Amino acid sequence: MGLFSESVDVICTDTGQPQEIQWKGTHYLVTNEPLRWYERRQWWVEESRAPLGSGAGLVDHEIWRVQLQRPQDEGQTGKTITLDLVRHLASGRWRLLRIHDAAPAQAVEPDEAA
Repeated sequence: MGLFSESVDVICTDTGQPQEIQWKGTHYLVTNEPLRWYERRQWWVEESRAPLGSGAGLVDHEIWRVQLQRPQDEGQTGKTITLDLVRHLASGRWRLLRIHDAAPAQAVEPDEAA
Protein backbone atom coordinates (compact mmCIF):
# COMPACT_ATOMS: atom_id res chain seq x y z
CA MET A 1 0.00 0.00 0.00
CA GLY A 2 1.32 3.43 -0.89
CA LEU A 3 0.37 6.90 0.34
CA PHE A 4 -0.23 9.64 -2.23
CA SER A 5 -1.69 13.08 -2.61
CA GLU A 6 -2.56 13.29 -6.26
CA SER A 7 -5.52 14.99 -7.91
CA VAL A 8 -8.16 12.76 -9.54
CA ASP A 9 -11.38 13.57 -11.39
CA VAL A 10 -14.46 11.84 -9.99
CA ILE A 11 -17.97 11.56 -11.40
CA CYS A 12 -20.52 10.82 -8.68
CA THR A 13 -24.01 9.35 -8.67
CA ASP A 14 -27.00 11.48 -7.67
CA THR A 15 -26.43 10.30 -4.08
CA GLY A 16 -22.80 11.49 -4.07
CA GLN A 17 -21.06 8.12 -4.42
CA PRO A 18 -18.06 7.87 -6.75
CA GLN A 19 -19.07 6.16 -10.00
CA GLU A 20 -16.27 6.92 -12.47
CA ILE A 21 -12.66 8.00 -11.95
CA GLN A 22 -10.21 9.68 -14.30
CA TRP A 23 -6.66 9.08 -13.06
CA LYS A 24 -3.37 9.55 -14.94
CA GLY A 25 -5.22 9.85 -18.23
CA THR A 26 -7.09 6.54 -17.76
CA HIS A 27 -10.84 6.16 -17.28
CA TYR A 28 -12.02 3.69 -14.60
CA LEU A 29 -15.43 2.44 -13.50
CA VAL A 30 -16.30 1.76 -9.86
CA THR A 31 -17.10 -1.98 -9.79
CA ASN A 32 -18.41 -2.52 -6.24
CA GLU A 33 -20.31 -0.49 -3.66
CA PRO A 34 -17.85 2.15 -2.39
CA LEU A 35 -17.19 2.46 1.35
CA ARG A 36 -17.24 5.85 3.08
CA TRP A 37 -15.86 6.93 6.43
CA TYR A 38 -14.36 10.01 8.06
CA GLU A 39 -10.85 10.49 9.46
CA ARG A 40 -9.60 13.28 11.69
CA ARG A 41 -7.17 15.60 10.03
CA GLN A 42 -4.44 17.57 11.77
CA TRP A 43 -5.98 20.96 11.03
CA TRP A 44 -3.77 22.67 13.61
CA VAL A 45 -0.71 21.72 11.54
CA GLU A 46 -2.19 22.98 8.26
CA GLU A 47 -3.91 26.17 9.48
CA SER A 48 -3.07 28.44 12.38
CA ARG A 49 -6.64 29.71 12.70
CA ALA A 50 -9.96 28.43 11.47
CA PRO A 51 -11.63 30.88 9.09
CA LEU A 52 -14.82 32.43 10.45
CA GLY A 53 -17.85 30.35 9.49
CA SER A 54 -15.83 27.28 8.54
CA GLY A 55 -16.87 23.97 9.96
CA ALA A 56 -17.59 21.25 7.43
CA GLY A 57 -14.33 19.57 6.52
CA LEU A 58 -12.27 21.45 9.09
CA VAL A 59 -11.82 18.53 11.46
CA ASP A 60 -12.74 15.47 9.38
CA HIS A 61 -11.80 14.19 5.94
CA GLU A 62 -14.40 12.29 3.92
CA ILE A 63 -12.66 9.13 2.68
CA TRP A 64 -14.01 6.74 0.04
CA ARG A 65 -12.58 3.30 -0.71
CA VAL A 66 -13.37 2.32 -4.29
CA GLN A 67 -12.61 -0.73 -6.42
CA LEU A 68 -11.95 0.17 -10.04
CA GLN A 69 -11.56 -1.43 -13.44
CA ARG A 70 -10.98 0.02 -16.86
CA PRO A 71 -14.11 -0.50 -19.01
CA GLN A 72 -12.21 -2.82 -21.37
CA ASP A 73 -11.15 -5.04 -18.41
CA GLU A 74 -14.64 -5.34 -16.90
CA GLY A 75 -15.32 -8.85 -15.63
CA GLN A 76 -11.68 -9.96 -15.77
CA THR A 77 -10.26 -11.15 -12.48
CA GLY A 78 -7.00 -9.62 -11.35
CA LYS A 79 -7.71 -6.35 -13.17
CA THR A 80 -9.31 -4.59 -10.18
CA ILE A 81 -7.46 -1.96 -8.15
CA THR A 82 -8.53 -0.51 -4.81
CA LEU A 83 -8.00 3.17 -4.04
CA ASP A 84 -8.76 5.43 -1.10
CA LEU A 85 -9.93 8.86 -2.21
CA VAL A 86 -10.44 11.96 -0.09
CA ARG A 87 -12.94 14.69 -0.97
CA HIS A 88 -12.21 18.22 0.19
CA LEU A 89 -15.65 19.30 1.35
CA ALA A 90 -15.18 23.05 0.88
CA SER A 91 -13.87 22.88 -2.71
CA GLY A 92 -15.36 19.57 -3.86
CA ARG A 93 -11.93 18.48 -5.16
CA TRP A 94 -10.82 14.85 -4.96
CA ARG A 95 -7.34 13.49 -4.20
CA LEU A 96 -5.86 10.03 -4.29
CA LEU A 97 -4.78 9.10 -0.78
CA ARG A 98 -3.82 5.40 -0.88
CA ILE A 99 -3.38 2.64 -3.43
CA HIS A 100 -4.09 -0.91 -2.31
CA ASP A 101 -3.47 -3.96 -4.50
CA ALA A 102 -0.79 -2.14 -6.45
CA ALA A 103 1.16 -4.59 -8.59
CA PRO A 104 4.95 -4.29 -8.56
CA ALA A 105 6.44 -2.48 -11.53
CA GLN A 106 8.20 -5.66 -12.67
CA ALA A 107 7.66 -9.19 -11.45
CA VAL A 108 10.80 -10.96 -10.23
CA GLU A 109 11.09 -14.74 -10.39
CA PRO A 110 12.13 -16.34 -7.06
CA ASP A 111 15.37 -17.69 -8.61
CA GLU A 112 16.31 -14.22 -9.91
CA ALA A 113 15.92 -12.57 -6.50
CA ALA A 114 18.79 -14.55 -4.95
